[in-house]
This record gives sequence, C-alpha cells and structure tokens, in this order.
Amino acid sequence: MTAAKPDKGGYGEVVARLQEIVESLEGGQLSLEASLEKFAEGVQLVKRGEKLLAEAEKRVEQLLSDDGRTAPLTPGEQAPSPATQAQRPAVQRRGNPADDEDVPF
Repeated sequence: MTAAKPDKGGYGEVVARLQEIVESLEGGQLSLEASLEKFAEGVQLVKRGEKLLAEAEKRVEQLLSDDGRTAPLTPGEQAPSPATQAQRPAVQRRGNPADDEDVPF
C-alpha cells in the first residue's frame, strides 16, 4: 500500500486514507515501528482534514452575510441588484438561538 502525502487530496481522500490506516493498525499485523509510522501519518492526515474543514467553514461564512443573503466571495464582485434580491424569497430568521436548546439535533 502506498503512503499518501498528508498535504495532497481533498477531504474525502483524507478520510479514506485515515480509514485505511485505522484498519491496518487494528489488524495487529504491523511491527511497532510500522505502527508508529502509520500513527504519525494519521496525525498528519487529521491535521490536514481539520485544515480543510476550517477552510470550508470559512468559505460558507463568506457565502452567507449576516442577513442570510449570499455575499461576494472576491473583492470587486458586486452584490446582486435590489431587483434580483426582490425575486428571491426572504430568509426568515428565528428568535433567540437559546430557544433551540431543546432540539435533539
């Protein structure tokens, strides 16, 4: 099995490689040294996955402005005109987020 470089691939590839590493470690057939190498690779992949998730979260935050409408992603992009905004349904914001504490998900 070829070791994946932690800085390559998307989130799905990172997760798939982590699953392979976990399976090989749980198999119990690796030497201590090989297990440590796999573990170190796994740690790097977890860091990469966390970075990718943080980048995705930042992108989502860029896409949504405070009022729930899409916001420009890059400087120089223009926001949709008021006429375009009027055609889209308004986003209904709920009250206090603390009211959602009893929601099981």
